[in-house]
Parts: sequence; C-alpha cells; structure tokens
Amino acid sequence: MKIGILSRNHSLYSTRRLAEAGRECGHQITLVDTLSVVVEANSEDGKVKVVNKRPSTFAPAVWGFSKKSVDFLPRFDAIIPRIGANITQHGIAVVRQFEAMRIMTTASANAIAQSRDKLLSMQLMNQAGLPIPKTAVIATPDALATAIKSVGGTPVIIKLSQGTQGRGVILARNLATAEAVMQKFFEAKRQVLIQEYIQETAGQDMRIIVVGDRCVAAMKRFAKTGDFRANLHLGGTAVPIQPDPETAALAIAAAKAHGLAVAGVDILESNRGSLVLELNSSPGLEGIEGFTNIDVATQIIQHLERR
Repeated sequence: MKIGILSRNHSLYSTRRLAEAGRECGHQITLVDTLSVVVEANSEDGKVKVVNKRPSTFAPAVWGFSKKSVDFLPRFDAIIPRIGANITQHGIAVVRQFEAMRIMTTASANAIAQSRDKLLSMQLMNQAGLPIPKTAVIATPDALATAIKSVGGTPVIIKLSQGTQGRGVILARNLATAEAVMQKFFEAKRQVLIQEYIQETAGQDMRIIVVGDRCVAAMKRFAKTGDFRANLHLGGTAVPIQPDPETAALAIAAAKAHGLAVAGVDILESNRGSLVLELNSSPGLEGIEGFTNIDVATQIIQHLERR
C-alpha cells in the first residue's frame, strides 16, 4: 500500500515508528508535514498539493522540496493522521480533503474533532451509555457554586475543553480557588469543564491503546509525587497491565463512540467502577511501547492491511 503519515515533526518517536513499521511490512511510506498541504475546497483534479515541504531522512529525496516549490502528493491508499492540538483545525481540514477522495484513514476528520472537544466527547459517551465522571459546563461565574454542587462538591477538577497531555487541568480544593481559576479562564474566553475529583484514584489511571476492535496494549500510570495528573509528559511513570475483559470492552466502546479506529483511552478506577476520562486520537507510542514492550506501530499498520 501507499501510506501517508501526516505529522508536523518527522523526528518524533511515534512518527518514526509508524514509518519504520510500515516499511518493514513492505509498504510505501510518505511523511507529510500537515501544514504543507494546501486545502482546496474546489479541487477538480483529485490531487493534493504540498508546499514548503521540508526534507526528511525518512522520506524519498524527491519529496525534499525547496521553500518555494509546489508539487502533488502521490495517490495514497491510506493515511495515518498525527494531528497536533495546536493545528487541529487545519489538520481536520486536511484529513477531510483526503476523505473526500475516498482515502482510508485511521481517524476521520469528525472523529478527531469530537475527541479534541472534551465537552462534546463527554456528551457522546454519555449518549452511548458509557460511564464517565460527573461533568458540568457553565457560561457565567454566577453558576459556579451550583455546578460544583452538581458534581459532588469540592475538591473539583477544572479543565480546558481543548487541551492535551494534562495541560490546562487544575485541581481546585475549595470554592475560593475554583472561583479564582474560573475568573482567569473566563477573562481569556476559554471554555472549561468542571468535573468531579475521583479521590480514590490517588493519581493513577489506565492508558489503553485501541486499534480496530482490539485493545493491543495497556499500562497503569502513576503521577509524580505532589501531582494528581498521571501523564507521562508531566513526569509520571507506568507499568504494563492486562485489562480485564470489562475494562477492555469499555475502552473499545469509547473509541467506537467517537468513530476512532486508533485511540488512546484513559480510564479511571473509581469506587463505582471504571470511568472513561478522555480519548486521544493521536496517542503517543513512546511511553506505551517502552513500558509494555509491545509493537503498537505494527499493529496499526496491520489494521490498515486488514481494512
């Protein structure tokens, strides 16, 4: 197959591993800087233009265009979007353009958009009957006390609707702290969610990688001392685990609710059972492969082969 990997940074571990796995499986891999793709609403020739493409040690020399060059990408059989949070809107438009050409993708434009919007993601999972933490959204500061009461009282988690890797997530232990945090977010015109704090998790969660209809790898993550967020990017650590069938089924159902063929699903173990915290449409592979010693990249390539 001809597979395009959309990634801003071709030296990132996840991008390199996917390229290596694809070539080891005998496929033609092209790395594409997502921002180099020209999105055309009225393209008539069915071709995708790229400009300002940077040379890459992982891509054929022919794709090392000069800064002023414009050329066409090959016709891919499939794409693997690795869309960073800071270019979500353009990345979604690029994926949608490939979808219009009926090119297979591990994450549709709609799926990426749904998983990036934490409020919409929570609504989708609630509609699907999946267990999630109690969550509220308010439009004015006056509603803060009522919202906090609706999720079980303080302490509460306050998080940006758009955010990744634990950034923009704050633990407010009392109403005064919550008011101060919310005031700053309102001044910045940022949408935020108020979520119950699952105290019994003690800074632990599970990251499960779903590929197709299977959980291919899982780890339990532990926050660094003094933090409540278990993200590896924030200094957390992890151990490999084998999720029980119910938890694995929950992760798969959460990915399907968003329309994601590949997803990183974060799950909390609460006193009332497993709760889906959030999903990542471009899960990092370095941590999960390193801690579990499982070749997730090849699993993703093989999923495209089966499709």
